[in-house]
Amino acid sequence: QVQLVESGGGLVQTGGSLRLSCAASGRTFSTAIMAWFRQAPGNERGFVAAINWINDNTDYADSVKGRFIISRNNAKNTVYLQMNSLKPEDAAVYYCAAGPPRAIATREYDYWGRGTQVTVSS
Repeated sequence: QVQLVESGGGLVQTGGSLRLSCAASGRTFSTAIMAWFRQAPGNERGFVAAINWINDNTDYADSVKGRFIISRNNAKNTVYLQMNSLKPEDAAVYYCAAGPPRAIATREYDYWGRGTQVTVSS
């Protein structure tokens, strides 16, 4: 099992920045890909960004390219999502996920955190 705990959510003004963190514990060696998803009220959960623990390959949703940066600290088993130039449409609950190497392509993940709320005021 892998446990994921998100933190760093909060309220920010349009144009502002936030950094989310996801701390992983447990059998983290069984996962190669860490990712962020988000879900706003009334919407389905959607992919935001992913990173490969081993080779640092990243993937982003078109809606966040150029504004969000996913990064990792292997020593701390932590993945970050730096969110810049935030827009009201970025407001959502952000979830951390972990999965096998194929997840970078399939976007199907085995482990999920409980989420952290991001609110963007206009």
